[in-house]
Amino acid sequence: MQDQPKFIPQRGTDFYADGRSARPQVANTVARGQLHEDAYFYTGLVDGKEGNAMPFPVTIQVLERGQERFNIYCTPCHSRVGNGAGMIVQRGYRPAGNFHTARLMAAPLGHFFSVMTHGYGAMPEYASQVSPQDRWAIVAYIKALQLSQMAKPADAPPGAHIESLATIAQSEGLPANFGKEWALPPTAIYGTPNNQDNGIPAELPPSANGKYPPSQSSIPGTPNKQ
Repeated sequence: MQDQPKFIPQRGTDFYADGRSARPQVANTVARGQLHEDAYFYTGLVDGKEGNAMPFPVTIQVLERGQERFNIYCTPCHSRVGNGAGMIVQRGYRPAGNFHTARLMAAPLGHFFSVMTHGYGAMPEYASQVSPQDRWAIVAYIKALQLSQMAKPADAPPGAHIESLATIAQSEGLPANFGKEWALPPTAIYGTPNNQDNGIPAELPPSANGKYPPSQSSIPGTPNKQ
């Protein structure tokens, strides 16, 4: 039978001068879905530093979407209120970040996006599971969550009916200590020699890919390994 005139992948040809059947891509070609023209939307960085702005307007729909995604992906470790004492932590996993510490209250919006994208410490990256749009929605919800836990009566609209958490807990038949500050359970572990957090290491540049040099040690009194 006659050989069909066609190109077979990875097989040479004398049809083109360079002898290749697979043709090189046209210069400056961008694959569908990989344009990423808005660098800040996909990285959370401005000139290599974490930015402090949302790349799109925050609406109630954005917050609701962020709450939904947060409850799915974040609450197992960070808890519904974001204090780092989620159910996984209660069962022995390393304590997660508490969004209500002074450090994270002051952290720029791009920090949360970057951590979700690349991971941080014991936290893995979620870029493969959560789209950039949803990561930003979670960022917006985290800021709303921080405000809710630090809210004051003056933050409510004039004439709004305000009840304390203790009163609400009592009306719902919850334990009396429900409205008190949550403490880490005794089952939580840090995975360090003294089972303490020993402080959070300094921020790493994006080029470090979340990895510290082997010579660094964040544990006081622990010799550095060369």
